[in-house]
Amino acid sequence: MENAQTPTPRKKTILSGIQPTSTPHIGNYLGALKNWIALQDEYDCAYMIADLHAITIKNDPAKLRQQGLSLVALLLACGIDPQKSILFFQSHVPTHTQLAWVLNCFTQFGELSRMTQFKDKAEKHKGNVNAGLFTYPCLMAADILVYNADLVPVGADQKQHLELARNIAARFNGLYGDTFTLPEPYIPKTTARIMSLADPTRKMSKSDENPNACVTLTDAPEDILRKFRRAVTDSEAEVAYREGKDGVNNLISIYSAVTGKEIPAIEAEFAGRGYGDFKTAVGEAVAEHLRPIREEYTRLMADKGYLVSVYKDGAERALRRTQRLVEKVYRKVGFVKMER
Repeated sequence: MENAQTPTPRKKTILSGIQPTSTPHIGNYLGALKNWIALQDEYDCAYMIADLHAITIKNDPAKLRQQGLSLVALLLACGIDPQKSILFFQSHVPTHTQLAWVLNCFTQFGELSRMTQFKDKAEKHKGNVNAGLFTYPCLMAADILVYNADLVPVGADQKQHLELARNIAARFNGLYGDTFTLPEPYIPKTTARIMSLADPTRKMSKSDENPNACVTLTDAPEDILRKFRRAVTDSEAEVAYREGKDGVNNLISIYSAVTGKEIPAIEAEFAGRGYGDFKTAVGEAVAEHLRPIREEYTRLMADKGYLVSVYKDGAERALRRTQRLVEKVYRKVGFVKMER
């Protein structure tokens, strides 16, 4: 008798997304996108361009459209493989919003009102505190639960939303039986926390008004070098990683992330040398690290047909994958089935 083959274990599913509101910066890349690439072999990954979430604040429609296409090219240039992962626009997959409405009806007003990001954004955008801004955690929950995602990469600012998604899923499961997987946070073993070059006490941000505070993945080498040469440090002129040296610590972290060098080796490399040499070295290392991404991005942006084929295929795969769960949810809440 032949031995039965051991079935291949199912890969765990990971869902993550990024808004097309501006070009990703090195903080996004080193802190998140680089991990996305590494996850593709071990996990079943779905990566979405979260354009529905992007319109909770005012945007120029033409610019948003262009940034969305640009983001497809940039994610591919970074290493997202459409043969391994699903890459799609959130707005192209209607199951997200179909499930979101149902989840709205299983989410309490008080839960949404306690979301700290809503409070922060409402304060920042006082002239446009819309219903979407208030209820978008339900859409975020739908994004996750519609794939029955096992894991969700989250930063500190998203943990509250993931906990809400788990609460909604548990509430629904309690009423209607096992339907949703309760997602767990995925915390990378190592991740770079990149701070602003102009104010190293704050995270690098795409929305920073100071153009020298943020280095995007598509910046030209000369612009990258200029921004690093203007980076805030301190008056000690010593390349050392320790408390109270926020600017230097940030530059050391960036240099370590793009070169793979350990902090003691970096301190030894620049012992007795001034900040001018150090800043130039960091800028050159970052420019070289991003060069292949920049070159591939430029090539892909010239091939719109390929970009369309990638996001169209991604949306079709995402829809096929999520339709059955939405139909299951609709049946459980009592909707009449649409006969085909």
